[in-house]
Amino acid sequence: MSTVTTPTELRLAKRMARLGTETAFETLAKARALEAQGKNIIHLEIGEPDFDTPANVIEAGIDAIHKGYTHYTPSAGLPALRQAVAEEVTKSRGVKVTSDEVVIVPGGKPTIYFTFTALVEEGDEVIFPSPGYPIYESLANFTGAKSVPLQLREENDFRLDPNELADLITDRTKLIVLNSPHNPTGGVLTEQDIKDIAAAIGDRDIMVLSDEIYSRLIFEGSHHSLMSQPGWKDRVIMLDGWSKSYAMTGWRLGYGVMRKELAEHFGRLMTNVNSCSAGFTQMAGMEAIKGDQSAVDHMREQFHARRDKFIAGLNKIPGFSCRLPRGAFYAFPNIKETGLESRKLAEALLNEAGVACLSGTAFGKYGEGYLRFSIANSMENLATALSRIESWAKKNL
Repeated sequence: MSTVTTPTELRLAKRMARLGTETAFETLAKARALEAQGKNIIHLEIGEPDFDTPANVIEAGIDAIHKGYTHYTPSAGLPALRQAVAEEVTKSRGVKVTSDEVVIVPGGKPTIYFTFTALVEEGDEVIFPSPGYPIYESLANFTGAKSVPLQLREENDFRLDPNELADLITDRTKLIVLNSPHNPTGGVLTEQDIKDIAAAIGDRDIMVLSDEIYSRLIFEGSHHSLMSQPGWKDRVIMLDGWSKSYAMTGWRLGYGVMRKELAEHFGRLMTNVNSCSAGFTQMAGMEAIKGDQSAVDHMREQFHARRDKFIAGLNKIPGFSCRLPRGAFYAFPNIKETGLESRKLAEALLNEAGVACLSGTAFGKYGEGYLRFSIANSMENLATALSRIESWAKKNL
């Protein structure tokens, strides 16, 4: 005798309603659908390098597969890679880091997720930059914390204002998120900014997540980390990795640097969530850190040249004005003079001009009045995109 089962209602946990997303992938899907209809689309929506992973890194990954690095590794990462990262961070940030303060994770997001999971309680307050990487606000909401966006202002080159930060800190502030070089604006914190941020936080019992994934992609000046400030190493979780600097987004490899006792908890989270990062990917990451760095320098030079040309072109288009970003590979033009909302303009450029970009509101409420373009595309395609945007603007504005 057969039985018929009746589908039951899917009852998600309430927290799932608080979880956000990344609009870039939604826009990519729309652009792919238009391409399937035969339309030509220039992709300036996705934030990943358009370069291939350096050849020496690819070979190291292939060699690692042949040598059997296809099994589980320690949850916190291969000891040799943790040591290599510790040595690199010690050199680049000017503060002594040991291997037991490093946790290897599959990409950049796990360090963000583990930070919120390990440190933030329901009702705590989390301060993060806005416009900013949407996952910060998404995870603040997901953990039940109060989201406290800190507006980054165009007139300050989208650098965080330490005085405004100080005004937002309360007795319930548990975590502050920094991001420099910054996505989506390309803003870069100066050494004085870092010192002033440290002074604004003072000796309060607050941890800081410092997202430095674009640290190798700076066009003017140098990279500065709060971790480098005297007395701040144990109060900072530093996020970095291989995705942006080495064009390794699909390899899924990143790391967090933090005090030893917190690293142990991150290791337990890795055990529960991912088990470990892929061994052959870690070996490729080892080669990336220790091997020839000329590919990184080449990518940065290319992004620099593209930035200069694309920003100059944007500033010639009616209704558009754009500050010169000092890092990362994004342009974040002000489009308020077009009279259009950011989302409507982004949709029009995709559907009518064949240029995929993101609305500034994809990065929080303070992104209204702006668009984000990724300049991770060829100089030829960037020139074509500018021509299409200019033609559209002349017809419609």
